[in-house]
This record gives sequence, C-alpha cells and structure tokens, in this order.
Amino acid sequence: MPPAKGANSVTRSKNRPKTAGPSGTGKGLTPDQRAKLLTALQERFESNMHRHRGLDWANVRSRLEASEKKLWSLQEMERTGGEPDVTGYDQKTDGYIFCDCSPQSPKGRRSVCYDRGALESRKEFKPANNALDMADEMGIELLNEQQYRALQQLGEFDTTTSSWIVTPGEIRELGGALFADRRYNHVFVYHNGASSYYAARGFRGLLKV
Repeated sequence: MPPAKGANSVTRSKNRPKTAGPSGTGKGLTPDQRAKLLTALQERFESNMHRHRGLDWANVRSRLEASEKKLWSLQEMERTGGEPDVTGYDQKTDGYIFCDCSPQSPKGRRSVCYDRGALESRKEFKPANNALDMADEMGIELLNEQQYRALQQLGEFDTTTSSWIVTPGEIRELGGALFADRRYNHVFVYHNGASSYYAARGFRGLLKV
C-alpha cells in the first residue's frame, strides 16, 4: 500500500534511535522467540478460520520461515498488543496479508500523534512517539480507510477505542489526520488535528508476507 501523498513527508529525526531488527543491527528473533511466535500465530490462525477461509496454515508457515525480517515485524506487532492474524491473500503480489486483530486498538501503540511533523509541532506535552514513525520502525503499514472497513467485516474492532488510519495528503497538509472506530454496530471515520493524542487511540498495521 503506497503512502498517501504528503502523509509521511517529514524525515526521521537524526537523534531518534531506530528499533533494532534483522535488517538493521542484527537483533533478530532468538530460536525461543521464533518458536513461541509461530505457535501463537498458528493457534490464532486455527481459532479464527472465518478470517481466512480457504487458506492453509502450512503454506503460511512456509512463507514465514523464509523471511526472518517479516517474522521480526510480526513479533513487534505481537509485542505491542496487536494480535496479528491472516486476513486475506493478495493474488497480484502473491502475499498473505496479516493485520492487527486485537479487539481494541493495540495497547502498546496508544497515546501517539499521527506523524513526525505533528509531533514536532507541539510546543509542550509531547507524546512519546507518532504512528507513522512507529509503523515504519516495525516494518508495517497503517491501514487505510478501505482496509480498515474490510477488517471490520471480519469482526468487531475498536468498540471502545479508535485507530489512526492513512490520511490523504490534502487533509494532512491542512493540519488534520483521520482515525476510525466502531460504534452502534457501524464503522465511523473522523478527523482530528494530527498533533492530538489520546489514551484510547493507537493504530492498526498491515504486513504482507
């Protein structure tokens, strides 16, 4: 999913440390972490077959075992409370699609503003991080509105929380950003100042394997 025009045009601060990963400093998963992650993913996959009808775990696992980088990203999704699971298969790119399927917005990614520009625009009470930088560091992508609505067809998510979603450049350039949630059995998309942040708002990510 290409980023919206202007949505992530601000470069990362030179003083900000990057999250270590297999493609960076070599801190990949230990054998124990790898085994635990694969077990957790398999159990979640087999317990939620309605999210991926017609797909076989053996094929998914084979793809995962061939990419340490993707496994590390999934571990980050898991570590931050995303409960990633397969939500589809993209025939065009021959990739299995993983999304954060935690009932509420991932706990380890809340209280963040939208992007680096929004974070730096705050004069005081800055949040610890921002959604786009976190997603980039984890090797995942924020869901856009279409993807968020598709996820909501597989269950009920964000019934008490909300999640930032990819914001069109023309909205972001005017200082706004989009977020979404589910209330009254309907999915709603709203806007806020990109620099705002709330204890009940995080973001959901997508990863193709």
